[in-house]
Amino acid sequence: MSSLASGPAPDGPDEPDAGAVRGRRRGVGWRQVAHGLHVPVSAGDDDELAAWLLLVPPSGGLTHLTGAAARGWSLPPLPAGLPVVVCMGRRDVRPARPGLRTIRLARPRVEDVRGLRVAPALDVLLARACDLALLDLVVLVDAALREDASCLDGLADLTGRRGLPALRRDASLADAGAESVWESVLRVLHHVCGAEVASQHEVRDDSGLVARGDLWLVGTTVLHEYDGAHHREAPQHADDLRRDRRLARAGWSRRAYTSGDLVGRPGAVVRDVDLALGREHDPAAVRAWTALLRESCFTPAGRQRLVERLELSPVGHVAERPVG
Repeated sequence: MSSLASGPAPDGPDEPDAGAVRGRRRGVGWRQVAHGLHVPVSAGDDDELAAWLLLVPPSGGLTHLTGAAARGWSLPPLPAGLPVVVCMGRRDVRPARPGLRTIRLARPRVEDVRGLRVAPALDVLLARACDLALLDLVVLVDAALREDASCLDGLADLTGRRGLPALRRDASLADAGAESVWESVLRVLHHVCGAEVASQHEVRDDSGLVARGDLWLVGTTVLHEYDGAHHREAPQHADDLRRDRRLARAGWSRRAYTSGDLVGRPGAVVRDVDLALGREHDPAAVRAWTALLRESCFTPAGRQRLVERLELSPVGHVAERPVG
């Protein structure tokens, strides 16, 4: 649990188990997070975030990608060195620290997450909706829905919020059934192909459950799945082969893909989709998918795009403004 001291601590020696502190600290037991912010050398990520929160009024908290990380959501492959992002009131004094970006809100809201002040899930999603590409945002909305299936319930009633049009557009592609980042990516690829799919589909026969698959191509007896590196480990590989045989006996087939297939060889995936659906291969679907990838953090160009959007200045800030 992070220590959330509420104000400056007096100078002088302190025990390094005091948690995040503000003020001048000396000694080998401490390390600097930013000017005037220190944590014990053994501190973890939560303690560093707690240090940044010492600069923020009690009504403010972590938001944007920082808030998503604090909530433990699965994230796309982000570039290194992104700023810490916090929300605060419009009249609050903005802290001046390199590496800190502030978002001003008329009425900031925060919740306690493992001892950290963090914006509610919907506010976190709105804060980053304008900065992230469609594929990245869908990945994060999937993660938010896995944490709380009701987190988007108030979306339809909102007006005048920055990021609202983008979040409404991308939330329509979200699915809490995705159990990992790459399952989300695989599902969006199928959407771009114009293929109807169902997440976590259960295949059954007369004896009961045969298998549960990441994606079912609706109207076929084909499952498409993402296989991470652990599927090549001997025990898991043996389980996968037995599962494949059960599916074959039930009249089903399974195709597995890696992250390299989805990013580096998407044409082969699209061909498999077209084959399963019994339709002519359409190269335009591949081009549409690669265009999405280029904008996203799943490519170097997309990660650079995000860096450029967030690096407004050494001390960046953005004001909440009406939609349009």
